[in-house]
Amino acid sequence: MEYLDFELPIKELEEKYQQTLKIGAESDVDVSATIKQIEKKLKATRKDIYKNLTAWQRVQMSRHPNRPYTLDYIKAICGDTWLELHGDRNVKDDKAMIGGLGKIGDQSFMFIGQQKGYNTKTRQYRNFGMANPEGYRKALRLMKSAEKFGIPVVTLIDTPGAYPGLEAEERGQGEAIARNILEMTRLKVPIIVMIIGEGASGGALGIGVGDRVVMLENTWYSVISPESCSSILWRSWEYKEQAAEALKLTAADMKKLKLVDEILREPEGGAHKDREATFQYVSDCILRHYDDLKELSADELVEQRMDKYSRMGTFKS
Repeated sequence: MEYLDFELPIKELEEKYQQTLKIGAESDVDVSATIKQIEKKLKATRKDIYKNLTAWQRVQMSRHPNRPYTLDYIKAICGDTWLELHGDRNVKDDKAMIGGLGKIGDQSFMFIGQQKGYNTKTRQYRNFGMANPEGYRKALRLMKSAEKFGIPVVTLIDTPGAYPGLEAEERGQGEAIARNILEMTRLKVPIIVMIIGEGASGGALGIGVGDRVVMLENTWYSVISPESCSSILWRSWEYKEQAAEALKLTAADMKKLKLVDEILREPEGGAHKDREATFQYVSDCILRHYDDLKELSADELVEQRMDKYSRMGTFKS
């Protein structure tokens, strides 16, 4: 089990709890009272820490190495019905952007999302979840296929941003993301967006336009990462915590600003603490929103989606 720096008090209590259990098992000493005391303190400490997370701590939670990634969600939700589709029919198959068909119950969905790696080898293979232009073009190809056959689209966002390399820019990174945003606004099937980890910059927006946008509790969504913001404003990464607060990037901030539609609660301690429960929450959420959208005609879907995004950013002087 890996712990983040602010979780160290929990780690110490859990280690103490295990040591006390071991003492009780290996001797005749009655440790039941001590165990109850530690359990009580552990419960209170967990509640206090996770209830009062700062914006930067939410960012850390979204990057936890044990947190489930896109394929974990899809395989858990769809099981054997998952069929991955590959390639943009132009350059190559981008491993950082995955997509394919799957079923939740009897309903088919087109799932699309960024995929990160679990170790050094797979992180390089997945390019750390940073898609190239061909990844966004693959995503658009799959969305258009879903539209042709009347299949709703579900996107799962978890990326530190689109790949910023020279070769990506040469192949039209900005145009690919802009094209996706345009096409998603007028796609004639329901689109449900789930932010399951990091939602950074245009890399997230490239698959982030939807009829319903849902953020898991310990995720973030922003035009720039706290570290990059800090390096621009203060020319140092040391101010990333202040940058995280100023960016208003947490799920609560996004909901307050009416940029997302729902915050999906996570198990105490984050999605990685109880993966099965998290998968069930996400599955139920997708079906619930799809039930609200499936009765709308294609024209109504597009009109409501356009209105939804047109209202964002308006203000009174």
